[in-house]
Amino acid sequence: MNEAETRAEHIDPALKTAGWGVVDGTRVRRDYWISPGRIEGQGRHGNPLRADYVLEYRNTKLAVVEAKAWNEELTEGLAQAKNYADKVAIRYTYCTNGQGIYCIDMETGKEGKIPVYPTPDELWNRTFAKANAWRDRFAAVPFEDKGGSHPSRYYQDIAVERVMESIATNQQRILLTLATGTGKTFIAFQIAWKLFYSRWSLSREPTRRPRILFLADRNNLADQAYNNFSAFPEDAMARINPADIRKKGKVPKNASLFFTIFQTFMSGPEKDGVPSPYFGEYPPDFFDFIVIDECHRGGANDESNWRGIMEYFAPAVQLGLTATPKRQENADTYAYFGEPVYIYSLREGINDGFLTPFRVKQIATTLDDYVYTSDDFVVEGEIERGRRYVEADFNRVIQIDAREAHRVKLFMEQINQNEKTLVFCATQDHALAVRDYINQIKTSPDSNYCQRVTANDGELGNQHLRDFQDNEKTIPTILTTSQKLSTGVDARNIRNIVLMRPINSMIEFKQIIGRGTRLYDGKDYFTIYDFVRAYLRFSDPEWDGPPQAPETMLKVQFVSL
Repeated sequence: MNEAETRAEHIDPALKTAGWGVVDGTRVRRDYWISPGRIEGQGRHGNPLRADYVLEYRNTKLAVVEAKAWNEELTEGLAQAKNYADKVAIRYTYCTNGQGIYCIDMETGKEGKIPVYPTPDELWNRTFAKANAWRDRFAAVPFEDKGGSHPSRYYQDIAVERVMESIATNQQRILLTLATGTGKTFIAFQIAWKLFYSRWSLSREPTRRPRILFLADRNNLADQAYNNFSAFPEDAMARINPADIRKKGKVPKNASLFFTIFQTFMSGPEKDGVPSPYFGEYPPDFFDFIVIDECHRGGANDESNWRGIMEYFAPAVQLGLTATPKRQENADTYAYFGEPVYIYSLREGINDGFLTPFRVKQIATTLDDYVYTSDDFVVEGEIERGRRYVEADFNRVIQIDAREAHRVKLFMEQINQNEKTLVFCATQDHALAVRDYINQIKTSPDSNYCQRVTANDGELGNQHLRDFQDNEKTIPTILTTSQKLSTGVDARNIRNIVLMRPINSMIEFKQIIGRGTRLYDGKDYFTIYDFVRAYLRFSDPEWDGPPQAPETMLKVQFVSL
């Protein structure tokens, strides 16, 4: 009897006898895909993980069952059962050959044979020995998956469950650390969905809908979140912006979900010569739950305006979302929120096949630094004789046009010019110059091939960004920027990231690299072209994992153009 026959004739009936798939609220997920496996190229993935059964009750995954054929040893699937349960953070896991059942408690380490599968209620009570009314209420609200067309990933399930458990046990500050591209906004949406439909609030009595605030530091992130929360009733959502406040003469309060940026909350007209930020128009206990997006960008720093807002709304439960692991430069964030309730790294995302692997190409030229000599011609300004100008000085203190044009020529010769590319430059003026150099040597006949997107480009720049993000459009193909596109750019088909300016911190480096990690059909990897040795400085194998291919160094003799 093979495995399929064993499952059909023995394992399925045994699960049914225990009430799985029969008792209301239960579900037996057969052949449950955990992860597709690391992208290996040409549409292939390595080491996919798939559990034979996952048992659900009250919208909660409670057990894994690993099946083997009738004539296999009972514990032949033991290692797989433990691996799957550990991966999806489920306490109980079972292996079986249809003749017997072997149970493992992943929490206590106890294991052994059992005569029958536990019933759904028995397994629920074993998993959650201590009763909690809010845990039960949260569990009663299923994920919103758009009718099954947008299923969640296993790590997203874990993240949501950890946050809901923290809220149910009255934890005030909560932190999630997940790599860029893993769907933190989706996770925040599911958390808000459960809070909204369970009618949770700070009173801890299910008497009203909660008031939830989503705080970002850039308008495109707040807009993106607002759009991603569109499954909520339209009259339940409010986008807080200064123009509407000025028009109506007051901040919006008649909603359940509010979206804004810190800069809006900190603005506001002076009253009697004293700053009067808009957030002060809300009572400190107005919001029940606050999501602080990208909280690693100074949000928990004592000197930050963000910190003032969070302290003003101290009664609210506050959830921080960050894409960077705990390191010295973001220690304040972790000190404020505490240790993350869940961590999912870039390395894990790449190995699972949910994020795209990366390659690194280091490019060095003979003009990576510069000392003035008497036969050099100064076009404008004063040169400091004897000074060695280094990378941080270029395009800020000193400008050598031929150097920048040569660097552009180098990477344009190496990339596929039809692939979407982001180029990070030192300043907005530098981004302008690089845009022009690219358009002067491009092979494309389209005059809009490369565009600059910076703060100075306003709405036209935002339109170029939207066109770039649209996977159906090929123009613009390359965007140059300085700071604006280091985060919040959800463009799945980015194949190249070019670093033409120094990266000042590990946080910024991870944000920039995160622009390339999102999946796209036919995208086997993305490439970092590094002129500034940022990868050497911020290499973090524990979080990032190794590059897909050995790092390469291209050394180029600079020739005056």
